[in-house]
Amino acid sequence: MKRLSLVLGFVLLVNVSLASGASLGSPAQDRPSERKAAAKTGALAQQGTPLQANMPQRFAPCIRGTAHVPELDGKPVLDSGEFACDRVDLQYVYTMDELGGGLEVGTGRGSDVWGWTDPQTRRDYVLAGKENGTAIVDITKPKRPVYLAELPTSSTQNLIWRDIKVFADHAFIVAESPGHGMQVLDLTRLRDIDPADAPVTLDEDAHYDGFQRAHNIALNEDSGFAFAVNQREDAEGCGQGMHIVDIREPTNPTFAGCYDETLVHDVQCLTYDGPDTRFTGRELCITSTGGGESVGVVDVTDKTDPVTLSLTGYPNSAFSHQGSLLDGHRFYVHDTESTTRTPQGVEIFDMADLTNPVHIGFVASVAQSTEHNLYQSGRYLHQSNYSSGLRIYDSRNVADGTLEEVGFFDVYPPNDDPGFGFGTWSNFPFDSGVVAIHGYQGLWLVKPRLGRN
Repeated sequence: MKRLSLVLGFVLLVNVSLASGASLGSPAQDRPSERKAAAKTGALAQQGTPLQANMPQRFAPCIRGTAHVPELDGKPVLDSGEFACDRVDLQYVYTMDELGGGLEVGTGRGSDVWGWTDPQTRRDYVLAGKENGTAIVDITKPKRPVYLAELPTSSTQNLIWRDIKVFADHAFIVAESPGHGMQVLDLTRLRDIDPADAPVTLDEDAHYDGFQRAHNIALNEDSGFAFAVNQREDAEGCGQGMHIVDIREPTNPTFAGCYDETLVHDVQCLTYDGPDTRFTGRELCITSTGGGESVGVVDVTDKTDPVTLSLTGYPNSAFSHQGSLLDGHRFYVHDTESTTRTPQGVEIFDMADLTNPVHIGFVASVAQSTEHNLYQSGRYLHQSNYSSGLRIYDSRNVADGTLEEVGFFDVYPPNDDPGFGFGTWSNFPFDSGVVAIHGYQGLWLVKPRLGRN
C-alpha cells in the first residue's frame, strides 16, 4: 500500500508539472543556453523557414520489405509512396520541385550527386546536381534536412548531365550544357548562411573555361589535379579523353595536360599504393572507355605525357560506364550501362599486374535494371541502378570474383525494367552512415542497417 501511494503521488506530480509546462529537470528559463536555443527555434518557425515545426515528417523504416511515405502516394512519376527495401531505412526524401527543380525536361531534373563534410563543424552537406544548377542540402540531421543554398548553372541551356566533386573544401562542377565550363565554389561559405534565409542563391568563386562542356570530372585529392572527361569545345585542343587541370590553388585552376589515346566516359584517379610495386607512388587513372567497351589504366604522373599501361576488355561487354578501385588497389569493380545487355551485373578485375589486368568474375544483379554509378564505403559497395534504386554489396569475397547483395532501397516503385531515365543515377555514402541517393525525380536520404563496415 505504501509503494502504491508513492507511485500515485509521483504520477500526480508529473501530471501537475506537465500541465503547468514545467520540467522534471532544471527549468529552461534557468539555463541561458537553452533559453537562447529555444528563442531561435521559435523565431525560425515563425518565419516559415525549413526548420519550421510543420516540416513534413518523411522518416519511414523498412518494415517487411517496404518503407511507406503516404504523402507520396499518387505523386507524378512515383505513383506510390511505397518503396521496396531490405535493411535500409528512409530518413527523408525531397521531390525535385522542393529542390528548385522539376520533372519536365529542362526544368531541373536531378542527375549526379556528391557530398562534403565540413572539417571544422562536422556538418554534412549533399551537393545535388540538376539541369538548372546545384542544390546544397544540410543533412547533418537526416530526418530534418535543410535545403540551404543553390548554385545556378553557368549555361543558358539546361541539359541533364552535371557532375560534382570536392577538393580542399571547394566544389568543382561540370556539365554537358553549352558554354558551361567548370564552376568552382568555396564550400566554407555555407558556414555563414542562416537557415532562416534558406535557400540562398550563391555565385561561383571561380570559373575555368579551358573546355566548355564535359560529361564527368574526377579529382585526385592527394595530388590536387582534376580530370575532366568526355569534354568538348576544348580551348587546348584535347580530345574526348581527359583534360587535366591543376587545382592546387582551387580558385585559380590552370591547364596541365591532355590524354587523347582513348575516349574516356568516367575515371578514377589516385596515387597508387597497391601490389604492382613498379608503380608505387605514381599517379594513375582507371578509365571506363564508354563505347570502347574496356577498362584502361593510364599513368598520368607526367601531365604533359600520359602513358597507357593497359586496355582490358571483358565478356559480354557493352558501354563501359564507371567503376571503383577498391581499398588496397588490387581489385576493381565495374559497371556497364546498357538497356539490352543480358544479364545485367558487376564486373570484377584483378589489377595485381597493371599492365595486364585479369577479369576474374561477373556478379549478375538481383534486379535487372540498367546500371549506373558504383562507390565503395568500407567493405560495402553502393550501386545506383536507375529504376531498381540503390543496391548494396558486401565485398568480403571479392578476391574470389564474387559479391553478395546485402541490402537495397528502390526509389522508383513502378518497375525495375532496364532503361534510361527515372530512378537513380548516383549516390554518396557519408561517414555518418547516411547514403544520399539522387536521380531524375528526387533526393533520398537513407541509412542502411548492416554489419560492421
